[in-house]
Amino acid sequence: MTSATDIPNKHLRAIRSFVKRSGRMTPGQQGAYDQHWPQKGLLLSAGMIDLAQVFGRSAPVVLEIGFGMGVSLVQMAAAAPATNFIGIEVHEPGVGKLLHGMDEQAVNNIRVYCDDAVDVLQHCIPDGSLSRVQIYFPDPWHKKKHNKRRLIQPAFIQQLLPKLEPGGIIHLATDWEDYAEQMMEVLTGCEQLLNTGQQYAFSERPDYRPVTKFEQRGERLGHGVWDLLFQRIS
Repeated sequence: MTSATDIPNKHLRAIRSFVKRSGRMTPGQQGAYDQHWPQKGLLLSAGMIDLAQVFGRSAPVVLEIGFGMGVSLVQMAAAAPATNFIGIEVHEPGVGKLLHGMDEQAVNNIRVYCDDAVDVLQHCIPDGSLSRVQIYFPDPWHKKKHNKRRLIQPAFIQQLLPKLEPGGIIHLATDWEDYAEQMMEVLTGCEQLLNTGQQYAFSERPDYRPVTKFEQRGERLGHGVWDLLFQRIS
């Protein structure tokens, strides 16, 4: 999950892509992290990456920001072996779980950062390199006084846009209706983006996005889910 949050003055910045959560890895997660991070992990300190070198091939690249425990990301990567995936998640147990899932399902087309997505975008991802950016169920900061902490805001989208290739897609999903409306307002207000559906209309969930257990539980409780797919046109 992703969100914006307050940060110390010495690192003052308008956007932060996460809230740091406490948590310890299970033995399985720690073992997977220790074994696979050297091959599958990417470091912010390494700076701008060469994607063909990182993956050992040239292929379309999908970036997911805030993959949580990584279950759906592993599913997507397993179902699309011709696509390269980069996941960003600051929660270390989630990274460990992702690496464990990759090992179990023999998935080799994901590389992962355990850092703030804002920093990774700025310092590590080449311009024009991403075919899709996906952000699913970011922290809604549902109290009105906290809405300003939400990740999906014009400044963040402006930082994201140069990283997309022409025709690249931003795919957002949320189960909070007022956040969905804010997302729609932000993306519609960007002249470089075009709604892939009708103007101001939400999209059907595309087949490539798995339905998570979290989402299934929400549906049983009568909660809605809103998907937005916008394409970079300039």
